[in-house]
Amino acid sequence: MVSIPAQLPDWLRELYPFAPRRLALPGGEMSYVDEGTGEEAVVMVHGNPTWSFFYRNLVRALRGRFRCIVPDHLGCGLSDKPQGYEYALASHIANIETLLRHAGLKRWHLVVHDWGGPIGLGAALRNPLGLGRVVIMNTAAFRGPMPVRIRLCRMPVLGALIVRGLNGFAGPATSMAVTRPLTTPVKRGYLFPYDNWRHRIAVHRFVRDIPLGQGGASDPVLDQITAHLPQLTASQVMLLWGAQDFCFNRFYYDRWCDYYPAAEKHYLATAGHYLLEDAPEECGRLIGTFLSAPGGPG
Repeated sequence: MVSIPAQLPDWLRELYPFAPRRLALPGGEMSYVDEGTGEEAVVMVHGNPTWSFFYRNLVRALRGRFRCIVPDHLGCGLSDKPQGYEYALASHIANIETLLRHAGLKRWHLVVHDWGGPIGLGAALRNPLGLGRVVIMNTAAFRGPMPVRIRLCRMPVLGALIVRGLNGFAGPATSMAVTRPLTTPVKRGYLFPYDNWRHRIAVHRFVRDIPLGQGGASDPVLDQITAHLPQLTASQVMLLWGAQDFCFNRFYYDRWCDYYPAAEKHYLATAGHYLLEDAPEECGRLIGTFLSAPGGPG
């Protein structure tokens, strides 16, 4: 088992001023942020290769009105990084379901990004009791085209060398996923949990687990999530999208619009994949207003 030290360096605590909690799961301990108070909660689910650090500014913006719960998937962020764990979509969904039960949520909203889309939506659609509104950011819960650079990271041997050996996935993302350059401390923050071969195991396994409809173990799991997307109503959904995303491009945004044509939509023309970095104030304002609006399901 590989763990990140509980005591964070001062420079990181300035950016990430939270006291993460720990939840024991079958595969190891999950680290998660539980900040703020309120009758309603917001669960924020990150993707790959980020961690709860991605949502740090959104937590600050919302914790005065909502209880904010932000997990690090096993293998990511400050969670344990077991080397023999099955890093598969079904396992990540089950872990979020365990966290939801542990948190005892009565009414909660969901914010998802990247791999957090199928994971968070997979958990939510199987546990819809109390689910309020859903913010969908640069993600997919259905199959679509994959960039060549990501396909390279899936290749046997070469993929592991690129992702785990050279940090050729998390590292380049700190520049390729934004249109506004990250400061050096913020870039260090994203990379802090992924500083060696063993700590990058989940980054690689996430890439290997992308369902392509070719008989992979996660293919039927994704298909089930896709089939249940119509359970969400248009009034529940906001699409918030960084238009300058090389991976989750206009194809994916248009597909979400097909699923939820009457949803609230915001297509941010100058933001990239890490849209919470490129437009933090605008995203915080839009999400806060949407989640605080009266009415809606539940």
